[in-house]
Amino acid sequence: MGHYQTVAELVEVGEANSVALAAPERMPLSYGQLRSLVARTVEQLNKNGIGRNDRVALVLKNGPEMASAFLAVSAGATACPLNPNYHAEQFEFYLSDLRPQALIVEAGIESASRAVAERLGIPLLELRADRTLPAGEFSLDGTGNASTAPRPGLAGEDDIALVLHTSGTTAKPNIVPLSHRNIASSARQIRSVLELQSTDRCLNIMPLFHIHGLMAAISASLAGGASVFCAPGFNALRFFLWVDEGNPTWYTAVPTMHQAILGRGRRRSQTLDFVKLRFIRSASAPLPPSVMEQMEQTFRAPVIESYGMTEATHQIASNPLPPRVRKPGSVGLAAGTEIAVMDDRGNLLPALRVGEVVIRGPNVSLGYENNPEANARAFANGWFRTGDQGLLDEDGYLRLTGRLKELINRGGEKISPIEVDVVLLNHPAIAQAVTFAIPHPKLGEEVGVAIVLRDGHSLSDRELKDFAGQHLPDFKIPRKILFLAEIPKGPTGKVQRIGLAEKLGLGESSR
Repeated sequence: MGHYQTVAELVEVGEANSVALAAPERMPLSYGQLRSLVARTVEQLNKNGIGRNDRVALVLKNGPEMASAFLAVSAGATACPLNPNYHAEQFEFYLSDLRPQALIVEAGIESASRAVAERLGIPLLELRADRTLPAGEFSLDGTGNASTAPRPGLAGEDDIALVLHTSGTTAKPNIVPLSHRNIASSARQIRSVLELQSTDRCLNIMPLFHIHGLMAAISASLAGGASVFCAPGFNALRFFLWVDEGNPTWYTAVPTMHQAILGRGRRRSQTLDFVKLRFIRSASAPLPPSVMEQMEQTFRAPVIESYGMTEATHQIASNPLPPRVRKPGSVGLAAGTEIAVMDDRGNLLPALRVGEVVIRGPNVSLGYENNPEANARAFANGWFRTGDQGLLDEDGYLRLTGRLKELINRGGEKISPIEVDVVLLNHPAIAQAVTFAIPHPKLGEEVGVAIVLRDGHSLSDRELKDFAGQHLPDFKIPRKILFLAEIPKGPTGKVQRIGLAEKLGLGESSR
């Protein structure tokens, strides 16, 4: 385990008869069957004139076919997964920006991407799946340019396996090309941190158009010869049914999903005995220490908080598994990349000094496509600048204090929204808290917070401010409090603080 440099080699790790992919109410797909599927798909793409470094957009719903299509397409071309819930204008932007050689959509499934692809002259490849066949098995019907691919066969380590866009909350999204070397290195590192073996099974509830699910759930599992139980998306109501059927040893999710699962778990504590998880992983947004504590009590399993981003092919740092120390509120030790903290002038800072988190290593993308200005800003002295603020403690554990762009500038005082969240989440009546900037005519920005209360609890503005005042200086206490049934989230389940004021009708975001 560990000499693979490409997606095709990653698929070779598991034993031929071991389960690779599974799904609710489906027969499982073995590693041997997955390898055949990859070989067939690459051959079929080649016959349609598509080869190494040719882009293929994937617009498929979450599930085993999306997982296997990502693996099969990236093995011999470049996979470009897109959110199947996009509207026509979003498909117009992404497909025009990517200029793929083909678009894969599921046969019989309506999607706005079809008409957009036709208008842009992008050939369609229809994916046919049959629920009576093993999970993830599919065939492709091509309307492509039945010509031979200029670069046929399996991709090499320097070829581009995957292309994703940054989330683009403050600007036009950037294209991030990730090579096979990036993917293999990241899969190896995640497998190593989580000590994944062939006996492990991941329950994937993460969207597979996003780096978190593609790398932590799918690729890292394959790197350990383990299996993935592919759910059709996230649904807190069905989570425990999937656990019962899939019998996973772990799952990975974003904090908002963990909180929703925790809410369901509390209601059905008598049935939690069948949940036998080795660990639970959290990434893509800060996990409040109080939530981590409640999860560990509810599931009787360690919660491993990790930190990642698209440009690092997901994982940057991770807390280790027991018996090593997990530090609540920290995203752990360097896990795949070198990590340092830099000041505004490009100097590296010693432990316990706050600055911008910078990284370098084999899983870091070489840069954004066609954007020299963004690359000039993103790299400093050979380090990639993450845009996150944080510090390394004396043991080398990384503590994030906020996204630089998300810091609230209240009359010159810089406030970390994460710090306010963590304090408020210790209140027994609060289930979720998201602190964000609200435009203010005199101060520039003011502190706002969106709150979701626990079932059966009530809380007034005054009580919340008094509680915050016991733990925070006056200028950090939220001035505007919104009690909501649900906090608006982005397509991957993450809360996007930037633009939240606007979304909630609190004046135009000033950034």
